[in-house]
Amino acid sequence: MSGLAHYLEDEGIATTAIALIRKHAEEIKPPRALAVPFELGRPLGAPNEPDFQRRVLRDLLELLEQESGPVLEDFPDDAPGAVVEQEGWACPVNFAAPLADMSDEELLAQTLLQEISLLKPWYEESKQIRGGRTNFGISGLAPEDTPAFFAALVVHREDTPSPIADKPLPLAFKQAADDMRYYYMEAAIARPDNRVSDLEIGNWLWGETTLGKVLVEIRNWAMESENPGFKALAPSGMVPTHQRYRTKHG
Repeated sequence: MSGLAHYLEDEGIATTAIALIRKHAEEIKPPRALAVPFELGRPLGAPNEPDFQRRVLRDLLELLEQESGPVLEDFPDDAPGAVVEQEGWACPVNFAAPLADMSDEELLAQTLLQEISLLKPWYEESKQIRGGRTNFGISGLAPEDTPAFFAALVVHREDTPSPIADKPLPLAFKQAADDMRYYYMEAAIARPDNRVSDLEIGNWLWGETTLGKVLVEIRNWAMESENPGFKALAPSGMVPTHQRYRTKHG
């Protein structure tokens, strides 16, 4: 979006953008951008916080008062619940401990498939609560299609074939990984009386599920990959900032 902003401005259309990754905005230098300290996928901060979200939008739109740029400003506050953990939240599904040994491709795929199956009723309930809306689906893969793909990536790395015919392997992985993160997180917040902070759900996803362990393992080898797609994604596009302490490279 930062790159597209330059083309729109050349046509006389003023633009302003939210930057979830500040370094990208620093390098691309969009005409106007508001850098926010929120988790990827939550450009306005926490869900169900309309007053806070309006504050973000006001700060964003106020940048349009700047006639020329590049302008890059920082939103001053974390999202509600992003720093202080709330007590009492628990995922509606109890998983077994994540696999420690990821060398068995078949076992890894089966474990991921089991997690997905256990979460499916909660994902469907969460989707129904939100009127059928979901962030899952960008890759075009069904949830059940991803375990074998991710397990192969852990074991075979760049030699894994892309499961999406018209997309290179790194892009197929990125879209599938985003889909599965949304699937897990939407299932985990299905109970409306069970509020959860970004930190709590992040700690659960990345620390207590096999999916989180798999995504960390893929990021570990991708950081050292010579594949240009994985090399570009790995530093900031695979694991959120507040969970990178779990990775080999931080």
